[in-house]
Amino acid sequence: MKLAIGSDKSGFAVKEAVKTYLAGTEHEIDDLGTVDLSDVHPYYQVAADVATKLQDGSYDRAILICGTGAGMSVVANKFKGVYAVACESLYAAKMSRAINNANVLCMGGWIVGPEMAVELVKAFLSTEWCQDLEPWRAENMHKFAAKVSAIEDEIYGA
Repeated sequence: MKLAIGSDKSGFAVKEAVKTYLAGTEHEIDDLGTVDLSDVHPYYQVAADVATKLQDGSYDRAILICGTGAGMSVVANKFKGVYAVACESLYAAKMSRAINNANVLCMGGWIVGPEMAVELVKAFLSTEWCQDLEPWRAENMHKFAAKVSAIEDEIYGA
């Protein structure tokens, strides 16, 4: 899987821990955010850069880390087809994929420590849309996704 990752200053240490973990996996990772603390990128710039690259198909999924995860999530969700969720628990990270088909995991460097962040990333990357859902729920998720797509088309144009 091709992944984009990015952080601002507040998420830098957690992002580096996640990158270290991901370096030992089969995933291809590009850091599109702050790569050293002498050249800090603001959360809104990092989130927009990553969301744009997700939109154009350069990446399959993304991981964004700021102070709380909320800022990155707010900005990334402004882009059609980008579904960013700020997560603080393993359950939320898994279900954001299984139910919401989220393609961006956002975390807060002030909230989630490096070890927990790695576990959230594992859950997010190993879960597929509708995984382990009852058939009736999976069917509803597909219907809901079509409705969300129609809403996006109305807002952003087809």
